[in-house]
Amino acid sequence: MVGSRARSNKVLDMDRKVEKRLKEKIILKNDLVKEMIAELIGTFVMVVLGCGSIAQAVLSRGILGQIITINAGFSAAVALGVYVSGGVSGGHINPAVSFTMCFFGRMKWFKLPFYVAAQFLGAFLGAAALFGAYHDALMNFAGGELITYGENATAHIFATYPVSYLSVPNAFGEQVLSSMFLLLIVFAIFDDKNWRVPKGLEPFAIFMLILVLTCALGMNGAAMNPARDLGPRLFTALAGWGLEVFRAGNNFWWIPVLGPVVGGVLGGFIYIYGIEIHHANPNPGQRLQKLEEKHEISVIIFYPEETD
Repeated sequence: MVGSRARSNKVLDMDRKVEKRLKEKIILKNDLVKEMIAELIGTFVMVVLGCGSIAQAVLSRGILGQIITINAGFSAAVALGVYVSGGVSGGHINPAVSFTMCFFGRMKWFKLPFYVAAQFLGAFLGAAALFGAYHDALMNFAGGELITYGENATAHIFATYPVSYLSVPNAFGEQVLSSMFLLLIVFAIFDDKNWRVPKGLEPFAIFMLILVLTCALGMNGAAMNPARDLGPRLFTALAGWGLEVFRAGNNFWWIPVLGPVVGGVLGGFIYIYGIEIHHANPNPGQRLQKLEEKHEISVIIFYPEETD
């Protein structure tokens, strides 16, 4: 009996050693590669689940989804993508966010092309996975045709397209405005000297942010993310919808690519120079207590961890 246990323990020790050696061989040593993989997977999650919420509504002709399920589903998809990648790469999953972080010195410029490449690849692969998941439904929807515009259009499952009345200046301005709010509030959420969201709940705050932006500024197509729009659009061009996906809406495709970048920088500028640099007290808890005493109100105060 004792000998049997000893042999079992010896086998377990050998298994642990083999497992340890295997992990040592698999574990990545390069931090940038880790961050790229995190951004790729996070963006993949966002596109599959976010565009999937659109697919379910469109392909069921509204029976299994409506605008509220699309907005809530995509908002949750963004939050989950941030949860997946946030601890490794910061959970940008958006080239406009990465560019803005570099622009204001929050990330080194040399990382930008690697982040953007990973995000675009993740979005492209996400579109491919979603196409595979809904292939039969897509073929059944319009008699085997993959259509960009009209009653049986399906291209808008993967990328944003303008309504017929929307002008180019209006479309661009809307993307700038919505992305401005996106980055302005993202900077606020992660500001340790403001009413910072408790650690670990940032993705939930991102969920609420995307939800309100899609409900308030989503009528003209709330992309706010170059990778989320251009990556799947490129996939649809290759998968059967053709180059019409780029020509549609007076060559609308560039607006969700450039608009969010401009809006992101504008939002970061407004927050940094309108709010962040004016923090007088490095301890937000003390500032909240003073505010509470002054107005004689009762609030729940969250004390962020001190940073060097």
